Amino acid sequence: MAFTFTTLKTAIQDYTQNSESTFVSQLPRFILNAEERILKECQLEDFRKYQNGSATTGNKFLSKPTDYLAAFSLSLVTSDTQHFLLLKHPTFLQDYTPDAVSSSLRTQPKYYANWDDSSFLLAPTPNDDYTMELHYFYRPVSITTSTGGTSWLGTNAEIALLYGSLVEAYTFMKGEMDLLKLYNERYIEGLQTLKNLGEAKQVSEEFRYDKIRKPVQ
Repeated sequence: MAFTFTTLKTAIQDYTQNSESTFVSQLPRFILNAEERILKECQLEDFRKYQNGSATTGNKFLSKPTDYLAAFSLSLVTSDTQHFLLLKHPTFLQDYTPDAVSSSLRTQPKYYANWDDSSFLLAPTPNDDYTMELHYFYRPVSITTSTGGTSWLGTNAEIALLYGSLVEAYTFMKGEMDLLKLYNERYIEGLQTLKNLGEAKQVSEEFRYDKIRKPVQ
């Protein structure tokens, strides 16, 4: 059964038998935490997209999209070529370019790193303005804020979303450990089902586009 924001909140209260005002006020937070857990533990093909941005001269930072979750690739695009940057730890980039402001050390970026929630770090620091193409996993609209109170997770990952929310709710309530363990197991089962569906869809699309089709003997 697909969930809307309203029916999911009702289900959480029914399972927990808790209508206390402080608990009810935290329901959106429980759901948001569950959504975040699902998205980080199961990166689906449905949530991949491309976006172009600009790296500017002398600026070692590149802004992330507001719906960014995780990078698949980052490349520098020119009129006839595409150069893929290597993902590294921020300390590697800082060691590689210890003086990021020196104009003599600026050149075409080769590496990138996650700096904070809103920025990538580039190295070397760009010596020119470059078009960057980010292929990334994005965070879909939350069921708590979507128009009509529906979402992809509420429709396609309802089991994982419900039990993930219940884990958050029972943790908040300091509920019985046996029940918390059961809900977490149900969450994991729901997540595995979602992963299996995602993998099946990916294989189906690979056959469709002849990526793994074997020649006829």
